[in-house]
Amino acid sequence: MSRPMSRTDEVVDGIKKMILDGRLHPGDRLPVEKDLATELGVSRGSLREGVRALSILGVLDTRQGDGTYVTSLDPERLLAPMGFVVDLHGQSGAESFHAVRRLLETEAAGLAAQHIDAAGLAEARAILDSAAAALREDPLDHERLLEMDIAFHRAIATAAGNPVLAALVESLASRTVRARLWRSRTDEDVARRTHDEHEAVLAALAAGDPDRARLRMAVHLLGVEDFVHGSEPD
Repeated sequence: MSRPMSRTDEVVDGIKKMILDGRLHPGDRLPVEKDLATELGVSRGSLREGVRALSILGVLDTRQGDGTYVTSLDPERLLAPMGFVVDLHGQSGAESFHAVRRLLETEAAGLAAQHIDAAGLAEARAILDSAAAALREDPLDHERLLEMDIAFHRAIATAAGNPVLAALVESLASRTVRARLWRSRTDEDVARRTHDEHEAVLAALAAGDPDRARLRMAVHLLGVEDFVHGSEPD
């Protein structure tokens, strides 16, 4: 038995319908509060609650003294709350989230091998060249190397040409850094192995070989999964 729809749910559903029907577009300003509450058949208090919920979801943007607007509705913004889910599960769900990340990024690598252009290859090459320079420093700056790691994976996800996939990868990759940072600090050779694995992925992309790109990415990410499955600090 489904629960009755609350007034806040009615607001969320009503505004969503206005967007889907084309009455509201990205960047449009919502009607004034009094008129919108009347149209949706709710109180102004319920309207504010619904607007607040949609703002948290990245659908609306309330600007003090200016009104409430529909956001760009791009996938990266709308999927950003998924990072909150990852945070809430913490270490208890680390293995599951890393496994999902591997599945998504493996496919992203395959797609990138088919779609990446010269600019995308140059961007990935520049990131790995910067990482190579960082690896020659003593002591190693693990946080800087991790930033380059994230940038490299982001470049591949973007090159895949699917903004939804790229947004999902971003949410998971940026929220699973704890294990990767700890891994690099507890294993002196992991930073260099990671760089070599990145080079192998890039070589597959440059060759336009999707099968090899998927394989190289899967092998690379399985190393992190194995570490998470083993021992990570509390």
